[in-house]
Amino acid sequence: MNPEQPFNAELWQALVVFVSAIFTQNILLTYFLGLCSFVGVSNQLKTSMGLGFAVIFVMTSTCAINWVAYHWLLVPMHLEFFRFILFIIIIAAFVQFIEMVIDRYSPVLYQNLGVFLPLITVNCAILGAVLFMVIRNYTFITSIGYGLGSGIGWFLAIMAMAGIRERLAVDRIPKGLQGPGITLFIAGLMALAFIGFTGVLQGR
Repeated sequence: MNPEQPFNAELWQALVVFVSAIFTQNILLTYFLGLCSFVGVSNQLKTSMGLGFAVIFVMTSTCAINWVAYHWLLVPMHLEFFRFILFIIIIAAFVQFIEMVIDRYSPVLYQNLGVFLPLITVNCAILGAVLFMVIRNYTFITSIGYGLGSGIGWFLAIMAMAGIRERLAVDRIPKGLQGPGITLFIAGLMALAFIGFTGVLQGR
């Protein structure tokens, strides 16, 4: 057997998982993870873009590092039950790093994000992506593809919502739907649209 075939198959699997994580298994619109920051920040495009890029970086990086920590540290020592603590520590460290970088190079964006930037530490979308990676027994390359795809999927969802909410800001909305109400209603419609991709690609 050609030794390049397993690696090529792994790259193909990573590509399939990457695309499916954006569309058919969007971590926000399919699993409804990360809704708190999604609803709270998606009222402006600029702020949503900054948070979305931060989520992409944190999710991709933590999936890679947590895969190494889990398979090279916890599994050999039979300490898999510590994975929640270890994953949260790694995520918190990366979020702190991102927070310092944004504060240093973009103080305006840092002020606009406010409390939602530290909340990435407890963003269930970040932890959910890492746990799905472990549960589905992804390889290292596939885990990176899944983390990147999940981050991009979350980014696209919040950017689409921010664009819609900016347009709705100048429209008349029934009083009962103003604020989070209309946001969740639109999120439900977006989720139905993404469900339409189901069956096109499935990354398991």
